[in-house]
Amino acid sequence: MGTFKPLVIGIAGGTGSGKTTIARAIVSQFRPEDVTHIQHDAYYRDRPDLSDEEREKVNYDHPDSLDNALLTTHIDHLVQGEPIGRPNYDFVTHRRQSQKTAIQPTPIVIVEGILIFADPALVERLDIKLFVDTPADIRILRRIRRDMERRGRTFDDVRRQYYATVRPMHLAFVEPSRRVADLIIPEGGNTRVAIEVIVDRIRRELVGLSAQTNRVSDGDRSEGASMRGLADGWPPHSDQG
Repeated sequence: MGTFKPLVIGIAGGTGSGKTTIARAIVSQFRPEDVTHIQHDAYYRDRPDLSDEEREKVNYDHPDSLDNALLTTHIDHLVQGEPIGRPNYDFVTHRRQSQKTAIQPTPIVIVEGILIFADPALVERLDIKLFVDTPADIRILRRIRRDMERRGRTFDDVRRQYYATVRPMHLAFVEPSRRVADLIIPEGGNTRVAIEVIVDRIRRELVGLSAQTNRVSDGDRSEGASMRGLADGWPPHSDQG
């Protein structure tokens, strides 16, 4: 049976732009076994050599704060049909947790994060690149709510971090990275039409990838047959033995 390379989708945009909303909307259109959603936030560096006070002062909005090499390796493993152990990050202590989350390979891999377009190695691995464009005032309000409710921050903490690192790093790295996007999604993607366009693009890309593989390995299978179950024949397996 023929198999095809999974489709890797990147979703970038400023903090609070609606990236997770877009990712979840896409995920909801496919079977759970057909799609993997990976957030760049899980790949913050652990920095065990720093004290608690020193970790508080790290610029977490700079690309260097993220372990892009590990994420790149994990994407490669998933593309090759191999499971990964995704790190889990504690935003209160700024440390990685000891336990990892097992992620199985799927035909669709969604990678979401503020800075994924700022790393050339990551960009090279993305088949579809989406940039969520949302006004700054809406983004900062969402950031305040998220960080206070889910990450144990105070309002003063969020305000101070926004002016010290979030806004400067957005202008330096996030905003310029939109130029690599295949599609700009306005207003945080809160439109049904935008989601429909994206999902249709994904389905067409998968049909094309599947058909291309089938022409090589199993020419009598139709495109329709190959798309009945995206996970059929996935992950790739060796014909030996």
